[in-house]
Amino acid sequence: MSKSSTYVTGKSTSRRAVLKAGAGVAALMAAVRLNFPGGAFAQTAGPETAKARLGFIALTDAAPLFVAKEKGFFAKHGMPDVTVEKQASWGTTRDNLVLGSEGNGIDGAHILTPMPYQISAGTVTQNNVPTPMHILARLDLNCQGISVANEYADLKVGLDAKPLAAAFEKKRAAGKSIKAAMTFPGGTHDLWIRYWMAAGGIDPDKDVETIVVPPPQMVANMKVGTMDCLCVGEPWNEQLIHQKAGYSALTTGEIWKDHPEKVLGMRAAWVEKNPRAAKALLMAVMEALQWCDKDSNKDELATISAKRQWMNVPVGDIDERIKGNFDYGTGRVEKNSPLLMKFWRDHASYPFQSHDLWFLTENIRWGKIPANTDTKALIAKVNREDIWRDAAKTLGVAAADIPASTSRGKETFFDGKVFDPENPAAYLKSLTIKRVDA
Repeated sequence: MSKSSTYVTGKSTSRRAVLKAGAGVAALMAAVRLNFPGGAFAQTAGPETAKARLGFIALTDAAPLFVAKEKGFFAKHGMPDVTVEKQASWGTTRDNLVLGSEGNGIDGAHILTPMPYQISAGTVTQNNVPTPMHILARLDLNCQGISVANEYADLKVGLDAKPLAAAFEKKRAAGKSIKAAMTFPGGTHDLWIRYWMAAGGIDPDKDVETIVVPPPQMVANMKVGTMDCLCVGEPWNEQLIHQKAGYSALTTGEIWKDHPEKVLGMRAAWVEKNPRAAKALLMAVMEALQWCDKDSNKDELATISAKRQWMNVPVGDIDERIKGNFDYGTGRVEKNSPLLMKFWRDHASYPFQSHDLWFLTENIRWGKIPANTDTKALIAKVNREDIWRDAAKTLGVAAADIPASTSRGKETFFDGKVFDPENPAAYLKSLTIKRVDA
């Protein structure tokens, strides 16, 4: 066909035809821009939904969700209608995840690493009915804390719990109860305080009573003498000191340097129904994690997190520990600690499967899940590090920030115990206080 034959045979194209064609193309391109903002149409289909309901507990390590919302990262990735909703406790988070947004619950959450496994296996749900979950990313490393009541101020208890063991024995002999508070049975805080006590010769099931207290209620309960010691995330250990209700024995990074903590957990059904939205959501959170980890953003991060709709605490309860400055309330002060909360550096965001295996192994240790649990199969179902890698690639994450393996290898704890993910049975065998034969 000749150039001249497009609209008028044998003649040059008429001005009217050009204008008509141009108007049609302009209308088409306007429609494309309206329906596929940011050029998504040219690259790939956008998210299946712009909505997701995410839960959080008032803790510093929920900050990436606050930042993703406030800084527009959700909207940037095509998810402008994501809501970030405060939960009263980890038990409430679990219940709302079981309901899902279709039942006026939530689609995902800032959540303790073991909980997606517990919920998927049905070990903590009503009538033990499983609700399959996926872990898409880790949200932080380090910076939980174990605090002790003022009753034991003269002991200045630290990483070694043995002095507390003697004090507890004396108190029990006087017929008094001893309570150690954590936030959810089998959750991270339960496991940190159990590990610490057991390493000091305290049996957490026989020598003390472990009780569940929601994180925002820890300080108030310590003030009225509800517990002797506790394990919780920030800012509550710092606030405890500011309100002179107790003191810090340790930060949990001292138990296990760069240990994993919270995750972004999503209902598996939501992820499978909305795979592109799940990736978009994850990319937004990953950008927020990178933002949170920059030292230059820490003051603003504390200001955002302190807001009423998020943590509703004074900025002063957040801003020092988030920078790695720890005042233990005993005269001990650590500045620029390498055990600060990490959001992105040192592969903080990547959900190592070896870490999930440690949490499952510890739950077996304490009888929280059956000893015959097929941990490998469960991890394969719950841990979606493949989605993380895909999101990282799309975001253009540097190769150095993407782990080569799903395992971080052997992990060494403060008491010399070594967890080899290739041989969790040997780790269990090495532990003196436990509820399982190994």
